[in-house]
Amino acid sequence: MTTDERRRPDARPRAFEEVLARIEERIGADGLTVGDRLPGERQLAEQLGVGRSSVREALRVLETLGVVASQAGRGPDAGAVLTSRPGNALTDLLRLHLGLATLSMREVIDTRLMIEQWAAARAATANATANAAAPARTAAQTAAQTTEAQAAEAQAAEARTAEAETATARMAEAIAAMDAARDPAEFVEHDIAFHLALAEAAGNRLIVAVMRALRDALRRYAVDAVVRLGDTGGLQDDHRRIHRAIEDGDSGAAAAAVAEHLARAYPDSGPDS
Repeated sequence: MTTDERRRPDARPRAFEEVLARIEERIGADGLTVGDRLPGERQLAEQLGVGRSSVREALRVLETLGVVASQAGRGPDAGAVLTSRPGNALTDLLRLHLGLATLSMREVIDTRLMIEQWAAARAATANATANAAAPARTAAQTAAQTTEAQAAEAQAAEARTAEAETATARMAEAIAAMDAARDPAEFVEHDIAFHLALAEAAGNRLIVAVMRALRDALRRYAVDAVVRLGDTGGLQDDHRRIHRAIEDGDSGAAAAAVAEHLARAYPDSGPDS
């Protein structure tokens, strides 16, 4: 950054962007993880070629978003610490953007349709692959000639399978909770849990963050949709079809069930509306 650029009125946004870039660089190059410390204000200012006040303001914004936690100190104790809430921060930003963007209901539902169909198909495919590979994986683990790399790959596959199974189990729990819901608001709370578990079953954290923001933004409309429908039996039938298709490893049926479900919940948001 040149001297003239630093004197521009928009130098603070540039500093904020460079602080974010620096954090990204540290995470990628140094393997920075939750609990690790960023350089202190003075060091960051020198590295970025900006004033300490600009760095301080940028870190304050990051702290507000829950990405870092400030900690007073000197020497090795100086500098902000990465927290465990980056996903929450992203969701908050996305929800705020959705609230300010005056998006139409059709745009939001179309986005949900694309995301949830992909997530359901991905989760079903992963489930089918895991079921098919389980016998071979067990045989490889018990074979005397199994290499360390093969064992590590098998363990990673088992971990992914366990995560998917946990997510689909939460989907089943949410369905049962919706059956017992006493009013539309309670039904929607568990409906949100079902759809977030669906996103988690696909194994993509960014998709989960986007879905959480979308669902939070749509909460009031979802309650209105349940009130309008009156009978939630059809919605529950859809939920069960989605869950069953994922467990069966049928990606086509899972994607189709998602489309039918959203069309039932939001009939006025279709392509012809």
